[in-house]
Amino acid sequence: MDVTIRKIEPADLPHLVDLLREFAQFEYLTEYHEVTEERLFAAMFDSNAVVEGLMAFDKAVPIGYMLYYPSFSSFRGQRGLYLEDIYINEKYRGRGIGERLISKVARIAAERGSERLDLLVLDWNERAMKFYERLGAVRDDSERHLKFTDEAFRRLAESTA
Repeated sequence: MDVTIRKIEPADLPHLVDLLREFAQFEYLTEYHEVTEERLFAAMFDSNAVVEGLMAFDKAVPIGYMLYYPSFSSFRGQRGLYLEDIYINEKYRGRGIGERLISKVARIAAERGSERLDLLVLDWNERAMKFYERLGAVRDDSERHLKFTDEAFRRLAESTA
């Protein structure tokens, strides 16, 4: 196995869409998989890009990825990176690739003056939680993830309140 990790480039977007589909299947969330190469390009490479990523390859075969973007903890005054997705193809798990991805993004964060990495894990994914905790992540079950999306988001955006 010859695994390399590098920043995602525009030519990687078809592979990223495929890996995102795999991840959605793994998380039983395929009904929400709507991403396209065009939307990823806009989010990652146009003038208003908001997200970056790393991709892992076994030789030339894409086997995993990580997407991240800037975050901020107001109470602690800490800049950080939010890890939106970390996914490794099932046959490559348990080989240290996830730890290599997280270490690489931690170095990127530190070089930018950040002090933390944040992420969410689905409550049933105990294997992932144990993995992150083994690396030193602190679990906080007191917070709940809420989101405004679809019609709720549109309604708020159009509100004159």
